[in-house]
Amino acid sequence: MAASNQSATRAETLAKPVETIVHAPGPAGALCGLMLAPAAAHAPVVLIIPGSGPTDRDGNNSFGIRAATYRLLAEALAAKGIGSVRIDKRGMFASHYAVADGNAVTIADYAADVHAWCATIRQLTGTPCIWLLGHSEGALVALVAARDARDICGVVLAAAPGRPVGTILRAQLAANPANAPLLGQAFAAIDALESGRPFDTTGMDPSLMPLFRPQVQDFLIDAFSYDPAREIAGLSKPVLILQGQRDVQIGEADAQRLKDANPNAKLVLLPDANHHLKSVLLDDSASNRASYADSVPPLAPDVADSIVDFINGRKP
Repeated sequence: MAASNQSATRAETLAKPVETIVHAPGPAGALCGLMLAPAAAHAPVVLIIPGSGPTDRDGNNSFGIRAATYRLLAEALAAKGIGSVRIDKRGMFASHYAVADGNAVTIADYAADVHAWCATIRQLTGTPCIWLLGHSEGALVALVAARDARDICGVVLAAAPGRPVGTILRAQLAANPANAPLLGQAFAAIDALESGRPFDTTGMDPSLMPLFRPQVQDFLIDAFSYDPAREIAGLSKPVLILQGQRDVQIGEADAQRLKDANPNAKLVLLPDANHHLKSVLLDDSASNRASYADSVPPLAPDVADSIVDFINGRKP
């Protein structure tokens, strides 16, 4: 009996996913990420592309986001036989040596890093191509990176913008009645950035500065120039659109706009999932956003299964 228990324990240990620090070449130094590999050989691999701002490889940032969505995604996928690499953006966290200024970036720069990661992962694993999973702003990066890329199997878009970012930002700001006194300044800034001009923030309300501070305006000018629907329209690779119906930042209309632009894409609506793919059972904005700061709750039902079914149904 003791020998049998030891064998079972040894088998269980061998079957556990293996987490490894991995690096890809960046412009001035290494990009850093974590690979979580399941026990199964030749497993598909998903590259998880983070959302906006200083968001780390686990999906957390200094603006109160502690949901650990990307770590939970990686663990859920590994449990179902799919590997992943979750990454720190160039110039941030463990990738801080990749560029001198993490704010001096473009969407195309992030897409170039995606290709560097795909080449590295293919070399490490021998897999013929990589699946991209972009969350929020990362979904736009995934769409840009997937243009005619042979090393990419397909794309998963989670809580993806379906309209230009400036349009979404106006709607998000206007949705909060407390922002009413700020909308004039905010909309003027968005108008300027959309036209390719920096906006003078002298006298701007301090609460708007995290959004429009001069250091990020060049990036915003670039990001505002993209229309996600136009990007997805010409994509021939398999696409899964995952949209939570409790998402108070990106709406179901965004997901439908993406689907309309690419009818071959698969759209999955998640009834109780919010922007960070956590379950929200009450139609209440305060409790919804409170979940952003909590890593304990698991992912919403069907998030991981939807991704796994999509990938397994379209293996190259």
